Parts: sequence; structure tokens; C-alpha cells
Amino acid sequence: MGREYSTIRRVTVTLAALVVVGALSACSPRFQNHGYIPEPEELELIVVGVDTRSSVEETVGVPTSAGILNDSGYYFVRSRMRSVAFLEPKVIEREVLAISFDTNGVVANVERFGLERGQVVPLARRVTDSGVTNTGFLRQLLGNFGQVDPAGAIGGL
Repeated sequence: MGREYSTIRRVTVTLAALVVVGALSACSPRFQNHGYIPEPEELELIVVGVDTRSSVEETVGVPTSAGILNDSGYYFVRSRMRSVAFLEPKVIEREVLAISFDTNGVVANVERFGLERGQVVPLARRVTDSGVTNTGFLRQLLGNFGQVDPAGAIGGL
């Protein structure tokens, strides 16, 4: 009887330990990265007032989105989300790199924007004039990117 009790106890302790480890791992945060922004070293190769759309594509790649209004620029978007267990994912970092072009297709501005306390904040700027003209688009892009509807993402199940 002593051996049977010992075996049952060992199995019970092992199962309890597995349940505790499983519960704790389910509560640990998971991080998801979405999008792409070129490295600062790559951005240094872009010369404002000299480079064109095609040379920008060769240097840093094809953007995640381009200007909707009058084909004004390229926008690279990156965000980082954290989710814990069954809670809704939360955007913890969001960044947009805007490369604007003049009417001749030459780089006019290279700007990096972040989102701090719900406000669009320029993080870095290399400009030849007053700044990005499509700030409404940037605000909309930063405000809506990463707001995932779980039902829509799964296909309405």
C-alpha cells in the first residue's frame, strides 16, 4: 500500500505543478510586432532634395502605404502590441516614417512620428520646407492603426 500511495501522490503533485505552470504561462504578456520602418543607417542614405521615388525604393524598400491624396509621399508604419491572457490587445508603441516628395518626385521631407499620450509627436525631422502637409492623414493613420476587431480578424465567427 505504501508504494501505491507514493505513486498516486507523485502523479498528483506532478499534475498540480503542470496546472500551476500552465496558469502562470497563460497570464504572461505576449508581444506582436506589425509593420516595418527602415533602420536609421538606411535613412541617412536618403538625401533630401536629391533622391527620387525610385532611388528611395532601392535604398529602403517599398513602403507599407503611399499618399492617398495627390500621391504625396511614402509612409512606413510600425506598431507593437501587448496582449495578456484573454484581455484585448493594447498598442504600446506606434511609429510612422513619412517621406514626402515635391511635384517633381524629389524627396522634400523625411520625418518620423510617434504617438505619445494619444498625440502625434514628431520624433525626427529632415525637411526642406515647413513640414508634412498631410498631417490629417498621419493623425488618422496613427489613430486607427492597430485597432483590431477580433471578430473581424477571425472572419466573423
